[in-house]
Parts: sequence; C-alpha cells; structure tokens
Amino acid sequence: MSEQDPLPSLNYQITDYVSIFSRMVLSYAPGVGPILAEAAGNVIPNQRLDRLIQYARVLDNRLSQIEKDVLKSQLSNYFFTDLLEESIIQATHALTEERRQYLTSIIANSISLSDVEYLETKRILRLLGEINDIEVIWLRFFLDPVIKGDVEFRNKHREILQSVHSYIGADEKTIEKATMQASYHEHLAQLGLLEQRYRVDSKTRMIEMDSFGKLQVDGYDITSLGRLLLQKIGLSKKLDIFR
Repeated sequence: MSEQDPLPSLNYQITDYVSIFSRMVLSYAPGVGPILAEAAGNVIPNQRLDRLIQYARVLDNRLSQIEKDVLKSQLSNYFFTDLLEESIIQATHALTEERRQYLTSIIANSISLSDVEYLETKRILRLLGEINDIEVIWLRFFLDPVIKGDVEFRNKHREILQSVHSYIGADEKTIEKATMQASYHEHLAQLGLLEQRYRVDSKTRMIEMDSFGKLQVDGYDITSLGRLLLQKIGLSKKLDIFR
C-alpha cells in the first residue's frame, strides 16, 4: 500500500482501529512499530489512521539508530509510554510533515530521561499541542528578531512573517490579517512562550497607556520556556535557552 493509497473504511469499533493500526505500523515501521502498536492500544481515536502511519514512518526513521533493546525497555517505563501516547494523540491531528517532525524530535530526545525530566517534557509536548504551525514559526522568529537575523528562515516563511498593521482606512483583508497576526503573538504570550515588552515614555520613563487605559505593547521577547520548546522540537539546537 503506498502513502497515497486509500485506507480501509473507517466504520469500525475502536478495537478494529487498533488492529488495523498495529498491522500497518508493524509493516511500515518495523523498528519502532511494536512500541507504537502497544502504546496505541488505549489511545487511537475514531479518526483516520493515515496520519498515524505517516508519523510512525518518521519516528521509526528517527529512532533507527537506537538499540532495539533500549527502545523495548522503555515500554516498562510508565513515563515514556505516557509521553508516547500523548504524541500519538497529537499525531492524529498533525496535518503537516513539519508537525510530525516536531513530535518525533520530542520523543527521540526523551529516551532514558529521569522521571522529573519526563514530566517536564510532557509539559512541553502539551504546550506544542496548544499552538499551531504558524505560531511555531512566529516563536522561532522571536528567537532571533534582529533586523538581519536568520535571513534564510525569514525568506522561507516570508508570507507568514511579513508584518501587517491595521490603520484607519485599511481594507478588510489587511485588518483581518493584522488581527490574526496579533492573536498569534498574544496567544504565545498567554502560554508563557513570549513576554510582552511595553512602550516606555522617553521623558517620564513610565509605561505608556492608550486612550482606554491599556498598557501599550511595544513588542515581544521569547522566554526561557519558549526557547526550551524550540530546543525540544529541534528548532533551537545551537542557542542557549537561558540567554
């Protein structure tokens, strides 16, 4: 069956889904397949399985260099299987190859962690599940926000990262795009991945407020938590997360 081949009809009970997924994942991902098949027994939802197969392929490829005995031993580690199950659930909603790579990076970097580290990584995995792919790109942008920072990354995602501002007389499309862009930044700040930087009056050194008494946001800075998330998903290997 090729990646484009249609999957069997989905009018099945949960047990049928588990059986189908187990057979497919063992076929497509012989290395990590047994682990995923066992871990998926309680978490495969009533959804299409092709995303899980694609995720299994990516994960199997990433873990191919790890000793199989080491991988099998993780099945007795509740923290690892709990982390893996969460990634499987998120994989059912992963629409892009990038998102599957993010999930894979978290799992691949979670082999043989301490119990505390597993819990911390679970927190990061949950945070990843709360942001979309556009917000991931924006978070990565704030890792190096200077004017000439990371030109290659900015060129690759130029359409997303082009700053848009609403103004009096702006057309509806511009207003909508500016509103959405602002919402991405605000959401990242709400999750503690970015922090707001406020506008300060150069004379009084006081934070400026708008006509409604709201603090004027001058921009955003990435937090240590934001840096850690990027590191866990493979987008911040070279940078100090506590900088």
